[in-house]
Amino acid sequence: MGEAYELPFDYLVIAMGAVSRTFPIPGLAEQGIGMKGIEESIGLRNHVLEQLDKADSTTDEEIRRKALTFVFIGGGFAGAETIGEVEDMARDAAKYYTNVSREDMRFVLVDAADKILPEVGPKLGLYGKEHLESRGIEIYLSTSMDSCVDGHVVLKNGLEVDSNTIVWTAGVKPNPVLSRFGLPLGPRGHVDAQPTLQVTGTDYVWAAGDNAQVPDIASRKAGVENAWCPPNAQHALRQAKVLGDNVISGMRGFPQKEYSHANKGAVAGLGLHKGVAMIVMGKMKIKVKGRLAWYMHRGYHGLAMPTWNRKIRVFADWTLAMFLKREVVSLGAMENPPRGVLRGRQAGAGSGRRRGKGGSEGQGLLTVPGHSDDARRRKQQ
Repeated sequence: MGEAYELPFDYLVIAMGAVSRTFPIPGLAEQGIGMKGIEESIGLRNHVLEQLDKADSTTDEEIRRKALTFVFIGGGFAGAETIGEVEDMARDAAKYYTNVSREDMRFVLVDAADKILPEVGPKLGLYGKEHLESRGIEIYLSTSMDSCVDGHVVLKNGLEVDSNTIVWTAGVKPNPVLSRFGLPLGPRGHVDAQPTLQVTGTDYVWAAGDNAQVPDIASRKAGVENAWCPPNAQHALRQAKVLGDNVISGMRGFPQKEYSHANKGAVAGLGLHKGVAMIVMGKMKIKVKGRLAWYMHRGYHGLAMPTWNRKIRVFADWTLAMFLKREVVSLGAMENPPRGVLRGRQAGAGSGRRRGKGGSEGQGLLTVPGHSDDARRRKQQ
């Protein structure tokens, strides 16, 4: 780390996203595996395959049981999709092991709410629960985790299991570094933004995505009071386009455009060829489940990929996967993934200060944490 330095700015965009929302649960910081970024998902995949290797190479029943028990905390999109995909991969991978079978594994999903997948509605959520249970996944609702010290998981309902794999997907919160920027924040730590995505009280700072509290105009027009845009990709992608246009408009002195988007529904994959989807078309909601929902899930996310070059590459890879066996080898690029959701996600480096408008130094001054001598040299050039 180098010395911090100050960077003058005329216009500023706050898009620092969210981090895993955690609680002071004993053992979570050391044992928990988050699912917020690609590095964590690759790390989880490698970790699960490593546990199968470990179980296959030992006859110690205690070691085998701990290695083949997988606990997931949180039953929203992230938790349900992750446990569905991991169980599906582990089931396929077990075919290549002599001493490991799917019957040896135990998958546990825990949520404090009384249902899973609330984003797709109660009926599809119930279908998702029954589908996962039909695959041998244990689901415990209306309970939470008390501790997981040294991998010994204790739930409030009295269940105790030992596991080397504890995946934490119990929601997100705005990046905590926002509290050091001197910007107005909402009650949950989001940057308080106007419908134009301008930060309240400024006309040269914008915010969007998971770190912004943006009024949901479409829902409010439909009669939902105090509605805010939820932290999901559906809103973040569209907010980014409006924000970019508004920054250019601000530079040129044009009026700002308000962000408004009506919910188009939700899709979730629960493993290969398995999924649920709820599509909103006007006042009608179309609910789909099974293979068709999975195709809709893949199609939606494939089309959301940036550039046609990337879209074609992704769809080509998925098409080949329809005719080839699932890849069940570790991805060596992530040999040492971040372990512990608290240590990997407590973003605290850096702080920002606003300076009054005007002057040759621009409208504001941002304090940037130093990373190296090279960074300082780039600043000076």
